[in-house]
Amino acid sequence: MAAGLPPFLPLSRMPLLEAVRLALGQIRVQKLKSFFTLLGVTIGVMFLVAVVSIVEGMSTYVEEDFIGRFIGANTFTLRRWPDFTGPETEEEWRDMQRWPLMYSHDARHVVDVLPKDVKWAIETDASATVSSIYAPRPRQTTIYAVEGDYFQIKNYDIVAGRAIAQEEYRLGANVIVIGDEVATFFFPDLDPIGRELRIRGVPYTVVGRIDKQGSLFGMSMDRLIIGPLESGLGRITNPRGDIDGMMLKASSTTAMFDGMEVVREAMRARRHLRPGQRDNFSIETSESALEDFNEVKNVMTIAGTALPMIGLVVGGMVIMNIMLVAVAERTREIGIRKSLGARRKDIMRQFLVEAATLSTLGAVIGIGLGLGAAWIIQATTPLPAAVAPWSLVVATMLGLGVGIVSGVYPARRASRLDPIDALRQE
Repeated sequence: MAAGLPPFLPLSRMPLLEAVRLALGQIRVQKLKSFFTLLGVTIGVMFLVAVVSIVEGMSTYVEEDFIGRFIGANTFTLRRWPDFTGPETEEEWRDMQRWPLMYSHDARHVVDVLPKDVKWAIETDASATVSSIYAPRPRQTTIYAVEGDYFQIKNYDIVAGRAIAQEEYRLGANVIVIGDEVATFFFPDLDPIGRELRIRGVPYTVVGRIDKQGSLFGMSMDRLIIGPLESGLGRITNPRGDIDGMMLKASSTTAMFDGMEVVREAMRARRHLRPGQRDNFSIETSESALEDFNEVKNVMTIAGTALPMIGLVVGGMVIMNIMLVAVAERTREIGIRKSLGARRKDIMRQFLVEAATLSTLGAVIGIGLGLGAAWIIQATTPLPAAVAPWSLVVATMLGLGVGIVSGVYPARRASRLDPIDALRQE
């Protein structure tokens, strides 16, 4: 009986698991040939899983962390220019350059018409040199000059001291709330509350410290200082006297859209825009901010699944060639099987199962390598990664499909061998 033939088992009734066992036996016997057979499928699946994991991780990161921290739930922004959705044509870009600046009196005009349940905050920011008598050197830090319900909208947790009081906003007091990194650097082993920081040489008293925020794409969210807009920080962040914009938060999604319409009507009336004229200001929500990213994500997902197909096609061609060689090498074995009662469909099924087993094993190895590559990228770069379950299913099905498609021709060729001629084969 030929090597690899299961004893006492009629081939016409060989179960699928037994056929898989025989296929694995062939892989063990011919390790080098099997390695090169698996290589194409393994590489293709590895890149598929790795790329999709990175894209999925970035998507989750942008939707839940990046956009969530800049524009929270039921929150929208009013700005001169959009933060996330740029112009689509050069004409639109030139038109946006002519949009007027926004000032605090524009924001206060909006506040006067807002529903009572809508929170608001004015925000401007810039980078400035900060120093402390407790730190060895000055350091560039992001400064935010704000007014209104800023801390409630941003959901900042004050872990020491307090937030800025409304009276301090009104008077423009030189008080600040600092981030965790600022506290650690400028006040090492000290309680910063009640101590001074100098921002461009002007002293400001620390009244609060924000809980640690972490980072976004490698950018620290804890190197920040927040103070009243009417203090000297307002002149640092926007020397022309204008503001970056407003943040507005409603109690529900419905209230948010109602508030957006109120704000739009108030701004259009203030800027004397006629019906049909385009807005010369920007209103954005988290959904509108994600529109452009979702387009990029779709392109990246398509590219991430299409490019590895080249490796899978190459892998399929290799499997077909290897299986054709296997048919030639095992001609006598096929003749023996047919003489023992194996039918054409049994021989065909045997070789199809071997091809599918090879490619599926390659896909499984590729999935493991792809997950490992995604984990390494996440550990060594700011890029996040998240496993998309659908990509694992697709990768496995692709591996199985490549094996079946690649094995059809060799299997048909094997099944059509004449048993008498096959038995004569040495």
